[in-house]
Amino acid sequence: MTDGIHTEPGLSEGKTYRLKLVCVGSGSAELEFVPANAGTAATVPCDESVVQQRVTADELVRINVAGAKGATGVIAWQIDAP
Repeated sequence: MTDGIHTEPGLSEGKTYRLKLVCVGSGSAELEFVPANAGTAATVPCDESVVQQRVTADELVRINVAGAKGATGVIAWQIDAP
C-alpha cells in the first residue's frame, strides 16, 4: 500500500457519483478528497468490508487513499454514476 490511490477521475461537473472502496490485508487506509467538500474523509479498514462515499463533482476532484502506518494489503476502487 505504499503508493495508495491518487486519481483525478473525469467526472461531469454538477453530478453526484458513488465511490466504492475495499481493502484486503491488515491495518487501514485513509480516504480524502480535494477539495474537501467533494466527499467525506473516512478510514477504510483492511478487513474486506466495502466503504461507500458520495462524491460531488462541482469542480476537478482528486481522490487520495493512503495506507496508515504499518498497513499492508491491496485497495480496489470503483466509481458509479447515478
